[in-house]
Amino acid sequence: MSEPFAHGTEQPPPSAGKPPRQDGGDLYGPSALVKIVVAQGTFIAALMFYIGAIYTSTYYAYFNLRWGSLNLGFSQVALESLNLLNLDIMVAVGCVALLVCVPWSRRPRRVTRIEAAAARWYPLFVVVGIVLLALWQEIQPYGWTGPLTIAVGLLLSQCRDAEGRRPQGFRRQAVPVFAAGVFLFWTVTNVAWQQGRQDAQAHAADVTRWTGVLVLSTKPLSFPTGSVREQKLPNDRLHPYRYSDLRLLTEHDGRYFVVPRNWNAQVDEIYVIRESETIWIALTPGTRPRLMG
Repeated sequence: MSEPFAHGTEQPPPSAGKPPRQDGGDLYGPSALVKIVVAQGTFIAALMFYIGAIYTSTYYAYFNLRWGSLNLGFSQVALESLNLLNLDIMVAVGCVALLVCVPWSRRPRRVTRIEAAAARWYPLFVVVGIVLLALWQEIQPYGWTGPLTIAVGLLLSQCRDAEGRRPQGFRRQAVPVFAAGVFLFWTVTNVAWQQGRQDAQAHAADVTRWTGVLVLSTKPLSFPTGSVREQKLPNDRLHPYRYSDLRLLTEHDGRYFVVPRNWNAQVDEIYVIRESETIWIALTPGTRPRLMG
């Protein structure tokens, strides 16, 4: 039998000495970490797919192709977003990440002069961004700097002022952050569109360096005369018709999108060849520039 407590003392609760239990579950255990990683990974994958879809659709639209007709998978489209990883974009992403992380730090610290100046002069970034938007046509292919500058200004508005105060409330905090997200989304969309078109133009500028295509067929094919070299092999061959001087634009699901060497992306046709028992296709290196030795 347990001893009674002395008068004036309180019996400790059964959970004394144990960490408080959270009603929503374990917020700091392995399961919470897995949920955070899955949520972040899902968001990144969705963003990569969106960027890849914009880039791919713009790229193939330059060649008068619909990217949806190519039957590209989710991973293939998402990986196309990696084409945007160049020096200019990485510098811009690094600056935005720095602005997002530093102003929102909750550790007690002394307000620096840079942060106080940013909180005071952020409208200047917004005004400069609006001016860049007005000069949209004149500053291409860097039109995306307009919405990016506005987003940077809106994020700077969340910095602490000289007295250490941070904006509070729906109008001063939620609205600028949401608007910054919209302008960043606009920036990403324009970068993907611009990069896709630039890459398509650069790729179409020198067709002779594309991967070569050699087609062997059991029956004659209707390629344009003069642009594609046709050779008739002995009839005892399984594929007596041989076509060369072709270049490969892309290949998906056994369909080869080929063009002649002197092809013009603006006016000429693209030929689609499906590999089968009657058509055999080989890929060869395209024409490479000679190295000066």
